[in-house]
Amino acid sequence: MSDMFLTASSSPHVRSKEDVSIIMRDVVIALLPAFICSIYFFGMKALTLTLVAVLVAVGTEALIQKLMKKPITINDWSAVVTGVLLAFNLPAGAPWWIALIGSVFAIAIVKHAFGGIGQNFMNPALAARAFLLASWPTRMTAAAFTWPGGADAVATATPLELLKGAEGVVGELPSIASLFMGNVAGTIGETSALALIIGGAYLLYRKVITWRIPTIYIGTVAVLTFIFGQDGLFTGNVLYHLFAGGLMLGAFYMATDYSSSPVTPRGQIIYALGCGIITSAIRLWGGYPEGVSYSILLMNVAAPLIDKYTMPKIYGEVKANA
Repeated sequence: MSDMFLTASSSPHVRSKEDVSIIMRDVVIALLPAFICSIYFFGMKALTLTLVAVLVAVGTEALIQKLMKKPITINDWSAVVTGVLLAFNLPAGAPWWIALIGSVFAIAIVKHAFGGIGQNFMNPALAARAFLLASWPTRMTAAAFTWPGGADAVATATPLELLKGAEGVVGELPSIASLFMGNVAGTIGETSALALIIGGAYLLYRKVITWRIPTIYIGTVAVLTFIFGQDGLFTGNVLYHLFAGGLMLGAFYMATDYSSSPVTPRGQIIYALGCGIITSAIRLWGGYPEGVSYSILLMNVAAPLIDKYTMPKIYGEVKANA
């Protein structure tokens, strides 16, 4: 008689050693190159905004969980990730209280009002950015963008504003090398495409994210912005659209949010295509030079519907009308 015993238990039967804290810690590690670049280019302003956003995000999470008599889970690093991502979406010229209000909104309204981690239907940092942009547009846009290393009072247009030729915006486009390294105006965490790509590669290596969303999202923007260029078909400045603005930050770190993106492979492809199409449409024909935040938020809302129609059929399932 065999010595093997069979144990009957409820699902899940396949377990992984990875948990939320390990995944979130990997995301924080992946964001470190961009964080270092933000301090290098924008100095203490970037450090101050990031510290305020992280501390307020963690504090708000702890306070809400204590008030609701839930286990305090600030050691899972998720609030830290939200704080860092929110700070990365702020211009260096933004005041500290913008980071404070944004962090409270992200954690209290977008995350915990819908049930906490895993229940939020939008990326908290992006939703907070949209809220701040609607509430204090001057402090979140052109007037607050400072040139890296420049004087505190100097505000300048971002590369996407220059590329689009927005009304009242004049200036010379920075070189592709400056754009790739991050020596350009923009929010503190989005300027260095190189640092964001290094962090994204780390997330792919650690299998925290899959290739589908970032690759298809970035690829869609590349194709569409090249086809529909400012000077006619197939004249677009692809490298500018790829390295400028928040495309790399959004594609690797925010569109891939587990809670607000589809879980099925086909759903992730559709979702990423939608992000790329909306981003390109806003940048090419919209009144706003950037489009990453709103494209991801709109596709976040569509994610449950995408999952519904791309979920694989259960083997052996009988149709209701059979």
